[in-house]
Amino acid sequence: MDEIPDRLASRPTWLIGQLTLHGRRLLAEGWAEAGVKGYHYRLLATLEEFGPASQAQLGRRSRMDRSDVVAAVNALEELGFVHKTPDPDHGRRNRVMLTAAGAAQLRRLDPVVDRVQDELLGPLSAAERATLVRLLGQALRHHEPGEGE
Repeated sequence: MDEIPDRLASRPTWLIGQLTLHGRRLLAEGWAEAGVKGYHYRLLATLEEFGPASQAQLGRRSRMDRSDVVAAVNALEELGFVHKTPDPDHGRRNRVMLTAAGAAQLRRLDPVVDRVQDELLGPLSAAERATLVRLLGQALRHHEPGEGE
C-alpha cells in the first residue's frame, strides 16, 4: 500500500471496498471451480439454518432480490437440492425445503468458502478474524431496517 494516498488508505470505506473486490473475485473463482452460483450457497445455508421458508422469507434472510430467489430456487430444485410445496396457509405461496442432497451439497461447498476466507484474510490471526467479523457485523446491523431509529 506504498503508492496509495493516505486519504484513501486511512478510510475504512475505501479499504472495505478494495477488500470486497478481492473477496468477490476469490468467491467467483471458487464457485466456478465447484460449478455453482453464489446464490445457491446463500439459499442452502439459509434453509439449513432456519428451516423451510417461503421464497420471500428466503430473500429477506439471505439478502437477495425476490426475482433472483425465484430463479435460484428453481435451479436448486432442478438439481434436487431443494423441494417446493404449496404453503397450506397461503395458496399462492410456496414453501421451500432443503433436501438431503442439498444438505450434502452445502457441506461440499463449505470448504470452498473456508478456503476463500483463508486466502482473503491470510495475514490475520484467528482472534483478529473474529474481531473483524464482530466489528463488521456490528456496523452492518446499524444499517439494517429498524436499527438505529
